[in-house]
Amino acid sequence: MTDGAPEPKIDVTQAWQASQNQKGKAKSLRIYAALAWVVAIGTEIAGIVLLKKGMFQQGNLALLIGLLVGIAVFAIAGSLMWKAANKHDPASRADGFRFFVQNQLGAIITVIAFLPLLALIFLDKDMDPKNKKIAGFVGVGLAMLATVVGIDFKPPSVEQYSEDMNACATQIKAKQPTTACSPEVAEQAQAIADDSQAVAEATKSDANPGGLDVVYWIAPENGAKKSEVPHVFHLCAGVSTLREKTVNSGSVTEAYAQNATRITKQIEMEQKQCGFGAVAAVK
Repeated sequence: MTDGAPEPKIDVTQAWQASQNQKGKAKSLRIYAALAWVVAIGTEIAGIVLLKKGMFQQGNLALLIGLLVGIAVFAIAGSLMWKAANKHDPASRADGFRFFVQNQLGAIITVIAFLPLLALIFLDKDMDPKNKKIAGFVGVGLAMLATVVGIDFKPPSVEQYSEDMNACATQIKAKQPTTACSPEVAEQAQAIADDSQAVAEATKSDANPGGLDVVYWIAPENGAKKSEVPHVFHLCAGVSTLREKTVNSGSVTEAYAQNATRITKQIEMEQKQCGFGAVAAVK
């Protein structure tokens, strides 16, 4: 692309949604992450109790460092699992607060797991100065490492996945190299491409030998942007299923965006009702 040339627009009318499988994986990973963080904070509490009892005033430096290392290990493990969960089921940028908290929760929990114990170590007037310096230095280093790991510098989002999914679907339909088809979006992009192809095959006519990319579906209730329950989409507005219904029309991508996420199985019947030609083979 030459400098100054406009970038091609990507169709984002179809909002990506996590599949049940993706939601299941994300839920499991978040449970494991939460358990790891509970252990990290529990280890911190144990360290605070021992510190208050004077356990580290004259010795036991190895134990204190071991506790700090344990906090770091479980904090990092939790952060890695949490970030993996977010790849399966990301937040939307439209909700800025939730998007920030969900993606940076690992760093937030790490600070909580380290800061009180580190503060007490540095404020303890009875601890051996040399041990305090060593424990403090090690603790700060581990806390910084775990916090950096917990930060997601390139957090995924529903919006980004929507762009990738539609770009992927476009590449599939055009039989181009699928450079936009990451594992997170490939399945749904393939579904859009397959449905678009099925509609094109079903709507071929003398006037449109390549078929159409226009489908019809029951409009979302009460003027909502998206139906609460999934619908199917149809080949024309005149089919019996849509009689006396409020109907929307648009591309397959637009149908998906309003939760009409599957082509009708009554292809042959609807072709006759709509006046189209040969029957499409729908898997």
